[in-house]
Amino acid sequence: MTVNPAVAATNVKDLIALAKAKPGELMFGSPGVGTSPHLVAELFKLTAGVDMPQVLFKGSGMAFISLMSGEVSVAFSTVLSALPHVKSGKMRALGVTSPKRVAVVPDVPTIAESALPGFETSQWFGILAPARTPRPIVDRLYQALQRGSNSPDVKERLMAQGVEVVNQKPEQFAAVIKRELVQWAKVIKAAGIKPQ
Repeated sequence: MTVNPAVAATNVKDLIALAKAKPGELMFGSPGVGTSPHLVAELFKLTAGVDMPQVLFKGSGMAFISLMSGEVSVAFSTVLSALPHVKSGKMRALGVTSPKRVAVVPDVPTIAESALPGFETSQWFGILAPARTPRPIVDRLYQALQRGSNSPDVKERLMAQGVEVVNQKPEQFAAVIKRELVQWAKVIKAAGIKPQ
């Protein structure tokens, strides 16, 4: 979560208090309806109990420009895309949405630790196989992917981009997908998000 440096909040708790004191005044920039940043912002609004209207842009780049110019106050994005702007002072990082701090920005607390216990969401990437793929093939794919993603070179490159390798067994990954389907369905319904 990043804010324009002019926003009078230096942490997530301050931002929530500011948003509650001025309902509807702090707007968040979104690269589109149903995108990850949009859904994460809606989850934040629901969890924090704040009114922050969405301003739609054609992509993250335009949302960032709007944030840096002060047209919007808040944006959610990946660490990697926000990092250059945070380092340059054009944005201020208040928190990360992951369950633990991110190695490339260790001084930025999680939203859960700073203001909203239990708040957690991460953008992840995974490999899926067609339904009914024979188990021996799934196991071989899993083992090959685990070997590749655990190589020091791959881990180092991913960590430099703010990506943490998490090798989950197929059943664990299936449970993550099921849990997130339920979570995001609730957010979409509560926020009244419709396909466009």
